[in-house]
Amino acid sequence: MSVARDKEKDSRLTGPYDSLRDFVHAIEARGKLMRLKEIDQDRYEATGVMYRLIDKYGYEDAPALLIERMKIDGKWRNGPVVANLYGNWDIEALPWGVEDIGDNDEQMYRATRDKLMTRIDHAGNWMKIKPVHVEPDHAPCKEVRLTGNDIDLLRFPWLKNNPADAARYINTGAVFMHDSRLGANVGTYRCQIKGKNKIGLNPEPGQDGWRLLMGMKRRGDRACRVSIAVAVDPAVWSVSSTKMAGFGESEIEIAGGLRGKPIELVKSETNDIMVPAHAEMIIEGEVPLDQAEDEGPYGEMYGYLGLMKRNNFFVNITAVTHRRSPMFFNSFTGVAADMPKGPSCAAEYHRYRKLIPGLKAIYTPRGANGVSLVSIDKRFPGEGMAAGQAVAANPGLNKVVIVVDKDVNILKPLNILHVLGARWQPSASVVIPQTQMRMPDPSMQTTGITSKMIIDATQQLPGEGGPDIWPPVSRVLLEEKCPDLLDEIDRKWPDYLAGWMK
Repeated sequence: MSVARDKEKDSRLTGPYDSLRDFVHAIEARGKLMRLKEIDQDRYEATGVMYRLIDKYGYEDAPALLIERMKIDGKWRNGPVVANLYGNWDIEALPWGVEDIGDNDEQMYRATRDKLMTRIDHAGNWMKIKPVHVEPDHAPCKEVRLTGNDIDLLRFPWLKNNPADAARYINTGAVFMHDSRLGANVGTYRCQIKGKNKIGLNPEPGQDGWRLLMGMKRRGDRACRVSIAVAVDPAVWSVSSTKMAGFGESEIEIAGGLRGKPIELVKSETNDIMVPAHAEMIIEGEVPLDQAEDEGPYGEMYGYLGLMKRNNFFVNITAVTHRRSPMFFNSFTGVAADMPKGPSCAAEYHRYRKLIPGLKAIYTPRGANGVSLVSIDKRFPGEGMAAGQAVAANPGLNKVVIVVDKDVNILKPLNILHVLGARWQPSASVVIPQTQMRMPDPSMQTTGITSKMIIDATQQLPGEGGPDIWPPVSRVLLEEKCPDLLDEIDRKWPDYLAGWMK
């Protein structure tokens, strides 16, 4: 197939997408989806496969996974179940309308970031597009409707990821809740399967969903109605799984702005909450605010087992609607890439380029929560450390901040290790003994309090104690003196592989 036809094919597959299944189709068309016929999850085979994919291909190159049916609690249950949908930057680029899709991670990272930057206004806020409402007969999530005794969540292929988890979990739901005084919230809070018509609900203290539920509870309300959209399109999943809206601000309008067209919503069956019409499933219910149950333990995002949560929220299910043959999206939490990084990369770049002169890129590698990598076009002494201090001031994920020069591709961890070995002196670092961090880092002795470290791994100028002359980089010399060499190698690459692959 010609390059022109390849580009035509990629353009047709580029988003935005109305549904998760459209996105999965595009991933498969890119050759980045592994299909498996069946997996015995009673033996935790799916979890083992996901670990092995990361071991063999790395976080950035492991394919998405689709399993057609799974053995769970002794019964074979039809999927498909998908996972690891956001591992590669060419896949990250697809939902946002990036036109020229290629395999170069650095190019796709920048193209995705720059495309999403166009969805941020001059004040630094995400642009919004109001949703549109559709009739139930036009909503795929309403193809099958279950109420009363017909509700049985146990028959669906929700996974118990790890032997130490308390139970099977719905861990990629977008939980919609609304209060007449406090406003609406859409957030992803894990839901432990507690029975055929009951699930746990775990918003962490301080999260918007927790604030809304606690506000209603303090006011004396006895229940909060919720609707949980399962397996939603990438834009809705972005606003649900990451913090993109202020308290009471409309996540769905931001999702519309992200993809450049309105989200289609439909009314729930047993409450007035509007939910994504193209979701695979909607689970409706009520959260009793005068009752609580234990929840967990559960394998957390840092790859460690979290403790049991005492006196947590739960949901009594009132209705389930879904597509015929619904698709299920599972997070192998702490293992796979289950959240889009494009919107957060764009937001961080927009925020920090105002604070950091010469900012080229900022990135948290997958599988390295708490580590932020920053590349800058350094011109003056002190700029590297100043950049690190600006990023470390964020009370979010930035426990270790490493600043490098603009020639370093921060998407490649090996490049960072090379720089630490060849350019960095440990004296060019600062430890902040105590400050805020909101994430569930298991190393913290006190919740919300951490120490931080800034590593200035830029080439130190003489005024910073560096050498008078830095030796030239070998690869840079090669590219300067043989400017067409690597392009020629790329053209001949299939021939090289033909002589190697047996």
